[in-house]
Amino acid sequence: MSFNIGLSGLYAANKQLDVTGNNIANVATTGFKSSRAEFADIYAASKLGTGQNTIGNGVNLAAVSQQFTQGEVNASGGILDMAIQGGGFFVQKASDGSLEYTRSGAFRADKDGYITNNTGTSRLQGYAADENGKITKGGLVDLQLNLANLPPKASTKVDSSSNLNSSEPVIDQSKKPFDPLKTDTFTTSYSTTLYDSQGNAHPMVQYVVKTDANEWQSYTLIDGRNPDGSPPTGTDPNMKAPVPSTLTFDGAGNLKSIVTGGVAGTTLTIKDWVPGTVTDGVWKANDATANKDGIAINMSNVTQYNSATYRNPPVTDGYATGQITGLKIDGNGVLFATFSNQQSKAIGQISLASFNNEQGLQPAGGTTWRETFASGQPGYDSPQAGTLGSIVAGSLENSNVNLTNELVDLIKAQSNYQANAKTISTQSTIMQTIIQMT
Repeated sequence: MSFNIGLSGLYAANKQLDVTGNNIANVATTGFKSSRAEFADIYAASKLGTGQNTIGNGVNLAAVSQQFTQGEVNASGGILDMAIQGGGFFVQKASDGSLEYTRSGAFRADKDGYITNNTGTSRLQGYAADENGKITKGGLVDLQLNLANLPPKASTKVDSSSNLNSSEPVIDQSKKPFDPLKTDTFTTSYSTTLYDSQGNAHPMVQYVVKTDANEWQSYTLIDGRNPDGSPPTGTDPNMKAPVPSTLTFDGAGNLKSIVTGGVAGTTLTIKDWVPGTVTDGVWKANDATANKDGIAINMSNVTQYNSATYRNPPVTDGYATGQITGLKIDGNGVLFATFSNQQSKAIGQISLASFNNEQGLQPAGGTTWRETFASGQPGYDSPQAGTLGSIVAGSLENSNVNLTNELVDLIKAQSNYQANAKTISTQSTIMQTIIQMT
């Protein structure tokens, strides 16, 4: 009996040494989770129970449980390196189509732009983004970096806030009719860059003239011409006088109305813009198109106070063609591509998985786990949803192995092994004594 008890102790101590040794071996493995050997005593029992004088039969390995505590998150500098601060697992699709779950965020892009693990054998899973950068939470897809240029977008609106100095002198337009080439015929001017369907830039200049105590007129020219391409000055027979918008303010300096071509409102809409280019002073249509609904210039935030005339930087939605210049990942796992035209666009979002019983996951090697019946089915969602953690970009989660504790456990396992070996040695000595008595 003592031989069997001692053997079971040796086996248990050997398993504890194996578990501890594996933890120590992976102390520098990214995303590794330490394990713990758990033991249970053995008793021989009958239908009537074990009895109060029963002696145990030794020990056995009850389980090797994994400790899913948070590892230390350290900056790594890798563009696609990611760490999870909190709960959840990255989702990867292996080459055989099965799903794997990992805490190791050492990712990279392959030759086709797909985001893979550091061995290139599994692809990171997440949610796709449409052409406008909107995340669509459908099924999981292979996340891919699209390195194509960002197509241009024609301008559709201009928003800004500005002030017109109420102390500015009135300009009598009957004596000084507006002429964009003569600075004494207008009070101030604002410039905004518009873009056509081909991504060509066009300067739009709004010339503002104070015509009365609480009244101003605004003339809008694009490429130095009327929006339809006709010249506002000169000897060209196609010359047309620019159409002004009349801004009226109340006594407190707040905008009352904007009237353009007899239509009142707070938005000036340019519907007849014909994009063109000016070469050596000659204008010619460039066959590009403008937004079919026109360009809405929001002028509702214009005031007339007794302070300096100014305009805050305008906000427009048009832009030229852009080349990808970088990638940013936010805490929600959204991948933003940045482009040379100062635009950014979401190209996908990382998905995290959670389980009711993480201890039930099956280790699959490569710092990955697989779903089992004991773990339950995974739940997928974006980072920071529910109990899922956030994504820390440019960082990696270190192993959660406590080396000091492991070395102490190693000494304990060694002592345990020696003690059980002593049990067997003592039993052998007793048997030799009995044999010699016969």
